[in-house]
Amino acid sequence: MSQWTLKEKSIGDLTVTVEGKEWKDACDGAFNKIAKSLTIDGFRKGKAPRKILEKRISAQQCQYQAIEDKANSWMIDAMAEHKLMPLNQPMLDIKEMNEDKAVLVFTFAVKPEVELGDYKGIEYVLDDATVTDEEFEEELNRMRKTYADMEVKDGAAEEGDTVNIDYEGFNDGVAFDGGKADGYDLVLGSGSFIPGFEDQLIGTKAGDQKDINVTFPEEYPAEELAGKPVVFKVKVNEVKSTVLPEVNDDFAKDINAPGVETAEDLKKLVRDRLEESKKNSVENKAADDLMNKLTESCKIDVPDVLVEDEIKGKLAEMGQQLQQYGISLEQYLSMMGKKVEDMHAELHDDAEKNVKARLILEKIALEEKLEPAEERIEAEFKKIADAYQMDVDAVKMHIDEAMLKADLAKQMAFDFVKDNAKIIEEKKAEKKAKKTAKKVEKAVEKAEKEVEKEVAEEKKAEKKSAKKTTKKATTKKSTKKDDSENE
Repeated sequence: MSQWTLKEKSIGDLTVTVEGKEWKDACDGAFNKIAKSLTIDGFRKGKAPRKILEKRISAQQCQYQAIEDKANSWMIDAMAEHKLMPLNQPMLDIKEMNEDKAVLVFTFAVKPEVELGDYKGIEYVLDDATVTDEEFEEELNRMRKTYADMEVKDGAAEEGDTVNIDYEGFNDGVAFDGGKADGYDLVLGSGSFIPGFEDQLIGTKAGDQKDINVTFPEEYPAEELAGKPVVFKVKVNEVKSTVLPEVNDDFAKDINAPGVETAEDLKKLVRDRLEESKKNSVENKAADDLMNKLTESCKIDVPDVLVEDEIKGKLAEMGQQLQQYGISLEQYLSMMGKKVEDMHAELHDDAEKNVKARLILEKIALEEKLEPAEERIEAEFKKIADAYQMDVDAVKMHIDEAMLKADLAKQMAFDFVKDNAKIIEEKKAEKKAKKTAKKVEKAVEKAEKEVEKEVAEEKKAEKKSAKKTTKKATTKKSTKKDDSENE
């Protein structure tokens, strides 16, 4: 006999009661197993008479052994009865154990129930993807800076110039570790150094020596310097300015991009790339917003174990990326002054959001009977093989087809929601009008509050004035009365 009790966070107790003949047979089997391992003087191992063995083997021993031997099969049968699929390793608690029966409680998390909201007709808002002239000029100038030349200048350093400096930092007159460098190129205005350092170098010239007073930020990783005022002794070796190339045919050829020979070709390439990038950015933002709205419309109690698994996966992925740079995750965290627990806390909300999204899409795929065709599965295997320059059969050995099929079904579910969404394309003028309307609305609210405040203050002043007048009149009346009595 078994009973399933669901608690919060999709964690439940599966209570299994074993009694009668089943419990007696399990204990008898346990007795025989223990007996075979016993060595008793005068008898071969496991061959002593039962009466002698019963004196050496207690009933409790048999019961514990029976549970150890049979608990897993009892649990599996009960899970099948209630159609349960555990998400983590079940924890066993023996609630009751005697000669008549055993009551076992298995606690574990299960896949949570997803209560879907209305996933059809959700707004899919596409921002305006038009590339402005300002954006175009900014990208063109970025390219010019990439190919810029540096020119030594005799005049004072300005923001954007590069100064070559020697420096050493002192805390209370003592040089501190990591605070010294020679021949360092610093771009003024880059924000590379602590706040205030670069600003004080503007106006300096080659050969200048200067003491720069700054204060380290409170959150600075080195605790001995965090929040401390320090002095940097700086010598300016050289000042260089950036000389941007003209946008002409020669510059276009220097870019060495396919099909680009003239300045006009280059401008077209830049605008096309910007338009493609902005279009993708707008679509990605719209997709993220759509997924957020879908998640908010559904009810789901996400088990902690799924969130933890998601976090572990993210940390493992981060560790693999860091290995490409020759450092471990532990080294990276040490450099950042963080612990693994800090990363868990930082990743928690996004991890929970990802798990919710995945479970919701799985539910929609089930509701709408969305399954990828064999052709699509094969095409996905080939796509992965091409990306990693591997043979398709080799990819199939490393990727479980069932998992790939499930991922494709979730993608189909999202596409279904998107295809059934209410598409809204916001033009720049509409967006500007909305922003203006919001500003006007806020301004009106502010003005109304100020008027209410002024009216309240006037009423307060009137009441105060009225009290003074009443008091004055009373005083006068009292004075007249006194005068008359004196007469």
